[in-house]
Amino acid sequence: MKNNLIGIDIGGTKCAVTYGISSDGSIEIVDKVRFDTAGVDATIAALLDNTAALMAKNGLDAANTASIGISCGGPLDSRKGLIMSPPNLPGWDNIPIVEHFEKRFGIKTSVQNDANACALAEWKFGAGRGYSNVVFLTFGTGMGAGLILNGQLYAGTNDNAGEVGHIRLEKTGPVGYGKAGSFEGFCSGGGIAQLARTRVMEKLQMGESVSFCSSMDALTDLTAKTVADAAKAGDALAAEIYHTCAHYLGRALSTLIDVLNPEIIVLGSIYCRAQALIEPAMREVIEREALWHARRVCEIVPAGLGESIGDYAALSVAENAIGN
Repeated sequence: MKNNLIGIDIGGTKCAVTYGISSDGSIEIVDKVRFDTAGVDATIAALLDNTAALMAKNGLDAANTASIGISCGGPLDSRKGLIMSPPNLPGWDNIPIVEHFEKRFGIKTSVQNDANACALAEWKFGAGRGYSNVVFLTFGTGMGAGLILNGQLYAGTNDNAGEVGHIRLEKTGPVGYGKAGSFEGFCSGGGIAQLARTRVMEKLQMGESVSFCSSMDALTDLTAKTVADAAKAGDALAAEIYHTCAHYLGRALSTLIDVLNPEIIVLGSIYCRAQALIEPAMREVIEREALWHARRVCEIVPAGLGESIGDYAALSVAENAIGN
């Protein structure tokens, strides 16, 4: 059976509205529009107006559209349909986003945080397809998890399941998720940049040169990509920084393997782009730390949907809501 779906992706800098058709376990992306995120009221208006325009363009209405799915950074309340003050969306305090869409279009609408939405997408259409127990880790700007357990999305008591980035791995260290030494601190784009600034500063203060950062003034320009490019070009310091990230990734994944016993862990963004820099040290730690019986049945792979995962994520929220 074919279903027309609308996916809404709300980000800190960009938003997107996507039209897709689900059929026989796949989704075809038919049309899409992107636009900048502005103030709260202006962005909500743009989301609704662009959705209306996209639907009109493709002959869609309440009678032939099965569902609307919204993917947005948390925290949020998926049961009440509220966006609740995400750090990347200032001013979005208790916004009844589902109500806005259902009132305007008369179509069943659901919202999930972006990690859960991506987990659904990878489980249904990506690297996690065919598995019942899937952990998806965003591993991008931040570090969050989406959990598929026993063939169902698991969001916890109040949508806070999967906030693995807040787990403390060391007493101190790079700051992520408001906590020094956290999983997100060591394993995220911002965390890798913090690690790089500290290590590069040590070298520069001792009068040593660094190939990917020429001066103290350039420290603020360091990014995870800058360091990855240098490591791929053979810079030993850059490779060491990624080795540190990989070590802590391995420690955190070992804990998830022991606690959740997943069949597959799917790693997003940074792992997809820098797998060769991260995988050896990560797997070395997992081999040492994780329980053998749980480790041997768990695959660890890069995300399968690539740069289109945001589109598939929002559409997967819509697809998952059909019949619920």
